[in-house]
Amino acid sequence: MFESVKALYEEEVNAQKVVTSREELPIAYELISDAWLTDAICKDYPGAEVTGHSLDKPDEGVTNRRRIYLTYNQVGQNQGLPASVFCKATQTLESRFIIGLNGGAEGEVTFYNNIRPILDIEAPVSLFANADPNSKNSILLLRDMEDDVEFGRHDLAITLDNAKSQMTLLAKMHGNYYESEELDSTLDCYGTMEQFFTLTSSAVSWGDACKRGFKVAQSCIPEKLFARAEEIWPATERSFLLHGSLPRTLVHNDPHLKNWYIAGNGEMGLNDWQTCVKGHWSRDVAYTLVTSLTIEDRRAWEKELLQYYLDKLSESGAPSVSFEEAFLLYRKNLLNALAMWTGTIAPAEDAPEMQPQDSCIEFISRISHACDDLDALDSILF
Repeated sequence: MFESVKALYEEEVNAQKVVTSREELPIAYELISDAWLTDAICKDYPGAEVTGHSLDKPDEGVTNRRRIYLTYNQVGQNQGLPASVFCKATQTLESRFIIGLNGGAEGEVTFYNNIRPILDIEAPVSLFANADPNSKNSILLLRDMEDDVEFGRHDLAITLDNAKSQMTLLAKMHGNYYESEELDSTLDCYGTMEQFFTLTSSAVSWGDACKRGFKVAQSCIPEKLFARAEEIWPATERSFLLHGSLPRTLVHNDPHLKNWYIAGNGEMGLNDWQTCVKGHWSRDVAYTLVTSLTIEDRRAWEKELLQYYLDKLSESGAPSVSFEEAFLLYRKNLLNALAMWTGTIAPAEDAPEMQPQDSCIEFISRISHACDDLDALDSILF
């Protein structure tokens, strides 16, 4: 598949084709035309047309991000079409290998086309989303929220009400797809949590990266936990693979605080849906709480918030779960949350920096203190 994607990418680069129809996927933002934008954005608004557009500066990361500013004819203006859209794409070979080959690009397109429209949650709204399953090229055009929300940062202050809003959003999504037949039919593009772990481990030597990052972050990790460094990765592996024996639902899989935002109405919203998998809800709940809350607030609120989530999950149609069972699963998932950041803080020499160091240190500190407080190692090893 690696060689196939590379060959198709090289064909697209050599062609350098300006796109004019929504069925075509641009290889670069500079190759997008007004006609393409009209077909993509105005299809539900007869007579509306994009009459001009300009590109904001590039924002390169795992995906290729760009903001596009738009002007419309009078019909489009009368319809209140957006003056700008925020775009995510996989236009480089690197992004197709990182996001495309693991199903992330196709999965995010599926979320915006098939899941977002039916979920009553705060999340970005897509105006257009498409992906090529062969070349792994993809693009999303999302309503620009830059002036309307406060995006998450590692130091964003989260109140108890904010955290309850997070739990409500997760419960609605998890309850809607709890052991649903759709997971194996219309949502078959999503892999399982175990597949996510296996693919990531083999693709980026995740175990080595996590062990390296654990040592780099020693200053912010409790001494008692750091003394058991050799036990961390085996327990992390068990923590991920545990999902194979648990009831499945659709999980976001990467709901750290920087992927949340506070909407204008005060509700919490969740973005970056490119890592969704089929797994157990406890992954999202644990990962959200231990990255969103300060150590002190998490200690004070985590049991109340877990019970709040369980009540909302039951209201959303899922079977009732006892607090004791849920709290054990919460503890068992702390280690797989920790791996997301110890595996990020110390990239290999030839790998790009995925997250700022201050974000990595803050989240490793929060998660590792939760692991220490709640004996996460013993919960999964014994």
